[in-house]
Amino acid sequence: MSLLSAVPTESQATAQTGSLLLDRSGWGRLRMRGSPGLDYLHNQSTQNLKVLQPGQGADTVFVTPTAGILDLATVYVGEEDCWIWTSPQRRSLLMQSLRRMLPLVRGAELKDETDQTFGFGLLGSQSQALLEKVVGSEGIPTGPYEHRTVEIQGIPVHLAWGTGLAQAGFTLWGTIDRKAALEECLLQAGAKLAAPELWEALRLEAGRPAADQELTPDYNPLEAGLWQAVSLGKGCYVGQEVLAKQVTYKRIRQTLWGISLQGEAHPGTEILRQGEKIGLLTSAGLTSQGYLGLGYVRTKFNPAEGLEVEVGSVPGVLTRMPFLSFPPIV
Repeated sequence: MSLLSAVPTESQATAQTGSLLLDRSGWGRLRMRGSPGLDYLHNQSTQNLKVLQPGQGADTVFVTPTAGILDLATVYVGEEDCWIWTSPQRRSLLMQSLRRMLPLVRGAELKDETDQTFGFGLLGSQSQALLEKVVGSEGIPTGPYEHRTVEIQGIPVHLAWGTGLAQAGFTLWGTIDRKAALEECLLQAGAKLAAPELWEALRLEAGRPAADQELTPDYNPLEAGLWQAVSLGKGCYVGQEVLAKQVTYKRIRQTLWGISLQGEAHPGTEILRQGEKIGLLTSAGLTSQGYLGLGYVRTKFNPAEGLEVEVGSVPGVLTRMPFLSFPPIV
């Protein structure tokens, strides 16, 4: 039995209709101090970060010079610092990449504060009501990526709107010594503690690409459906020329799709259409919606919503996923 097949379906339902507390402490939390740090991050990733004001945030993608994906990250901007949430297995890679040119930026300092902090996701339609019990309605962020520092029963907590998925909820983090107290407070307020494996099922349902699966240097952000994290007009940044040419000359060769599967399939399996290979499965698992997969499909085969495919010997249907965005190229 796979890990995903062991995830209780009631926990997945709670993630939609209740308030579910998910421990995300394993995700990387890098902290850039100093006002020049935001400009540096702007130049090293795909998003237009310069337009962000303190208390705002955005997803951005760190890429290689050839626009291969290093990681999808979320940047939260403060008065004199920025927090960068990274994939769990990419924090060291991003630290190395960002530190390479950082000595040339006066007044900026980057530290990995993952081990000194905790991270939680509070997911579900009742999450805001739960937070209003412990914070008050005036202290809760109300728009995408908005964040602020609040106190929950005397515990200082960074509170941000959004879950990193495509559903209602919040992201919280603070110093590691207050983790247990905050967890107990949120559970007493009505949250239910999630199984660690639940994130994988939820991210498949959302279609969020994952590091080492969909997020690798073999693919670029446009192929991965991360257009919302890419600015094509902000000027020069690492990988910008490659991405601009792909759009200008319509050279996006593959795109990431969700696949509704009729049975279990395994990453690395070929995606077929009438016996011809059209792509590759990169993730798969059992969710509350049945078996779901993610995979890259070659654009020359005209992938579309509802297209019937085979993943190995398992029938499937292509479907657009809520986390992904693919503006048309005309």
